[in-house]
Amino acid sequence: MSCEYCECPTYISVAKLSFYPSNYLFSMTTPLSSAPEPASAEASESASALPSILELSRDKLTSTIIEMGEKKFRASQLWRSLYNETAKSFDDMSTLSKPFRKSLSESYSISPLEEVMYLTSADNSTSKSLYRLHDGELIESVLMRYETDGHRRNRKTACISTQAGCALGCTFCATGQQGFRRNLTVGEIVAQVIELQRIAIEEDKAQIAEGKRTKGELQGVTNVVFMGMGEPLANYNNVMAAILVLNDGQGLNIGARHITLSTVGLVPQILKLADEELQINLAISLHAPDNATRSQTMPVNKRYPVEELIRACHKYANKTKRRIFFEYVLLKDQNDSIEQAQKLGRLLNSLHCHVNLIPVNPTNDGLFDRTDLRAAKDFQGGLKQYGIPSTVRMEKGIDINAGCGQLRERAIDILGA
Repeated sequence: MSCEYCECPTYISVAKLSFYPSNYLFSMTTPLSSAPEPASAEASESASALPSILELSRDKLTSTIIEMGEKKFRASQLWRSLYNETAKSFDDMSTLSKPFRKSLSESYSISPLEEVMYLTSADNSTSKSLYRLHDGELIESVLMRYETDGHRRNRKTACISTQAGCALGCTFCATGQQGFRRNLTVGEIVAQVIELQRIAIEEDKAQIAEGKRTKGELQGVTNVVFMGMGEPLANYNNVMAAILVLNDGQGLNIGARHITLSTVGLVPQILKLADEELQINLAISLHAPDNATRSQTMPVNKRYPVEELIRACHKYANKTKRRIFFEYVLLKDQNDSIEQAQKLGRLLNSLHCHVNLIPVNPTNDGLFDRTDLRAAKDFQGGLKQYGIPSTVRMEKGIDINAGCGQLRERAIDILGA
């Protein structure tokens, strides 16, 4: 799945590349390959580590705390420490008794993620982390910083992954070129936002100390987009559970309307999502106005062709009363002609939607070049003829391989695994 919605880090401009010494050693000892490796002693030890407490739903956390002999209200205190205060260790949870904290630390870990690599763009607007999971799999998360632009207030958006790899094989996407490994758990999904929240809060505090923000402007992560590695709707149950955790008012408290889920167009899951009564945003990776063109780059189109997908979108929009965002990666000489823009305009006519046009961020094994800005504007003009609103997205992240799957791909190349 590609990362191309309005908040997406598809692009940016000589990065600051940071390897932490211990993590660099990890890269030497744990293969960063594109195929599963036999379990090593190190991997076995990691796999036997304490389970992450982030895997417990709120109800399960409450029942677990009661079973440990604690009062029910302690579960709420623990929940707040984990998700609102984003505590890194149980020792930091001063509202809990020392014996209780000790019991927790003997039974659970907190984060299931280990940071392997951290990069920040030259303009400091985008940072990307590469994380290792307990079984050695690698995933990516991105933090994007936006200044006030006259239309929207300043914000910080977390772009997170839902799978290790992706099975859908879109030919212009680095993740799709790496193949599918496994679904992420609820804890692994939510932990990405927690990690980025810590970074965002520390930045806010630094700006408060510098007088650039007031104490009331401790903002943290304001938006979450499910546009990293993987297809969110292919990991439906875990993604829905993660959204409920992110949206919890006593936790991270990310408003539903500030959460966007992006899909290549899994029709049954789109229709199921319409029944969830969630006010989240839905973004569809369309990338072509007809079956012949779309099937060339998106194998999923053979299962759910354009006409079926658009019918599902109409049903979704009619039921939820919410606008749908369409992601359209512009591929030079493949899907970027004015004629194709006009065909897209006719396809989306009468649908409550907005189209995000994104010149592709080329990958090592990709087949396509980027559409230049003039051609992108011409394409946008073709859409305007049919009254379809659209935006040519700003570039963020090119210098740190911010497009989904690219940092993992780069790590493999750099470390020679």
